[in-house]
Amino acid sequence: MEQKILLRKLGPIIEKAMVPQRVVLIFGARRVGKTILLESILKQVKGNVMLLNGDDADTLRLLEERSISNYRRLLNGVDVLAIDEAQQIPEIGHKLKLIVDTLQNIRVIATGSSSFDLLNKSGEPLVGRARQFLLTPFSQLELSQEENLLETRRALPDRLIYGAYPDVVKMGNDTDRQNYLEQMAEGYLLKDILELDGIRNSAGLVNLLKLIAHQVGNEVSYDELGKQTGLSRNTVIRYLDLLSKVYIIYSLSGYSGNMRKEVTKSRKWYFYDNGIRNVLTGDFRPEALRSDMGALWENYMVSERVKNSLNKDGLEKFYFWRTYDKQEIDLIETSPDGSVRAFEFKWGNKKPRVPKSFATSYPHATFQAVNPDNYHDFLQL
Repeated sequence: MEQKILLRKLGPIIEKAMVPQRVVLIFGARRVGKTILLESILKQVKGNVMLLNGDDADTLRLLEERSISNYRRLLNGVDVLAIDEAQQIPEIGHKLKLIVDTLQNIRVIATGSSSFDLLNKSGEPLVGRARQFLLTPFSQLELSQEENLLETRRALPDRLIYGAYPDVVKMGNDTDRQNYLEQMAEGYLLKDILELDGIRNSAGLVNLLKLIAHQVGNEVSYDELGKQTGLSRNTVIRYLDLLSKVYIIYSLSGYSGNMRKEVTKSRKWYFYDNGIRNVLTGDFRPEALRSDMGALWENYMVSERVKNSLNKDGLEKFYFWRTYDKQEIDLIETSPDGSVRAFEFKWGNKKPRVPKSFATSYPHATFQAVNPDNYHDFLQL
């Protein structure tokens, strides 16, 4: 599959967001295609474009002098300033603020692989001046641009095991996919983690991430995670927050409307990509040999729904639902219009019914059991 012709859903939305005196920030883990997306957007915009790279020494020298006269001279005649890997540039937030405040007709777009870095360096100065987007590995809705429904169904086992990073999707050999994911995890993702400020126990952090990989879809106990990793409870919470800021994992909290017996303080953690989850567990076996297909299915379904929302800059919010007497639903999706949608994910053919207390408390909510026979409707394919 040729990556260059597979359009990203965020592209047109980001193009519309590029207006004078505003900075568009594109975040995302390494290797999800931020540079390719940036280049494709720049081909569509009108005007004179200057593309810089934060890893380039010349770029650092050009932007080093934070002065109006320097930026007016540098950007004279430039309509669009684009900066890839912008988090590498010292004081990038203050510099971009000065540029958009001074050069009133310029449009600015920047990418970064870590919100911890880029937001810490650009966040406060750009309050009210920036619009943020998160680019994830391919969603199935994006991949369906080049697949019919039959091809999508046939590819489902691969998506569950190897995920949908752009390079992985293009590979036709399972050994190549496995090697790529292992090298990427060690050379890119874990590198990002270990470069975060203040990390003193890198082994503890990596072990924590592996434990989360084995507990996908389960409510986690921070105290128990601490005991298993030798980390304090507060360190566990801090590390999980950092892991979410390099876009490896994300969490759902418990949904509550009006029931006292609903669990609200716990969290479930998921991976944006099944392939990354599997490389951390060290398990790339096919589905027939696995005992964790329920967890893989849930992670895949929840993440695909989250991706679809992110890819249309949606305002949906996501939760799980459980009561203290152990009635539960895998995913609750809410919209600004007040609608509530409940989903239960089953790898097999079981057709669970909506829990009675949920149906009673939320009579206007919809409920759907999602399995491999009907998941295309859930993913809006």
